[in-house]
Amino acid sequence: MTKAEREHLDAVAELGCIICHRPATIHHMRTGMGMGQKNDNFHVIPLCPDHHQHGGYGVAYHAGSRIWEANFGTEEELHERTNDALQARERESSDAS
Repeated sequence: MTKAEREHLDAVAELGCIICHRPATIHHMRTGMGMGQKNDNFHVIPLCPDHHQHGGYGVAYHAGSRIWEANFGTEEELHERTNDALQARERESSDAS
């Protein structure tokens, strides 16, 4: 893993869950990937354990991605929100300097 990848993953996790804002882990987007493959370290969204794996059908992505996306938005939409939040945080940091 490169330094840029590690910094990006850390920044994404620091945002908190994109759905509920609780502490987050990294979810590698599955859209467009084959079975058993994960996306690169820049196509990620922050999800709490419940919204990622442990929340059950309709709550956790890995318990049923179609219903999860119907409830919370597509991975692409949430990835865009994640990138928007990262850019806003970056702007706030530069404004404070």
